[in-house]
Amino acid sequence: MLGASGNIELPVTHQVVQEPIVVGAAALMYGVEFLADKIPGVDAAWDAIHSFIRIPAGAVLAAAAVGELSLAMALVGGGMAAGAHATKAGMRAFLNLSPEPVTNWTASISEDAMVIGGVWAALHQPWLFLVFLALFVAAAIWILPKIGRWLRSAYCSLRGRGVTSHASNRLTSALAPGSNGRVLGQLGVRQLEVWV
Repeated sequence: MLGASGNIELPVTHQVVQEPIVVGAAALMYGVEFLADKIPGVDAAWDAIHSFIRIPAGAVLAAAAVGELSLAMALVGGGMAAGAHATKAGMRAFLNLSPEPVTNWTASISEDAMVIGGVWAALHQPWLFLVFLALFVAAAIWILPKIGRWLRSAYCSLRGRGVTSHASNRLTSALAPGSNGRVLGQLGVRQLEVWV
């Protein structure tokens, strides 16, 4: 939209994204994303589908950003997209344990605000953007292994494969039909530490 409105000059390789049909399609997809991201369960399915879209798109955009296709930039862009996507999808899986929709709405609106703030910072305060990007990468490196262990523990406990800790038993009872999330209030960040 910034390129289409004349606020920035896009490289020739990216000028296709400022065409009205592309801007319209992106706006439509953002509208669907905005709604799907607010509904527990639907957001998980949406993220699963987008695993096959976001990561290759990040790789292609990064590779084309330098003017010619570059394998190194494709790996950096794909890696950044994969890290961001895995962090978002993993945190959403954890948040979906909550029975009320407020946590999903809060997380989704916070993500939307961070995107708007990130674009603004990248255009007007690039150094500030780089600081926030470095902080995000550090946080993702710290939290992704914990999300992986938590998901593995939750999966094993649900399948009955040897994970019998008190925390995984509470997860199983929280996900049981008819629990109405009574025990989910106890499943918070402190509980994540038990699994890690």
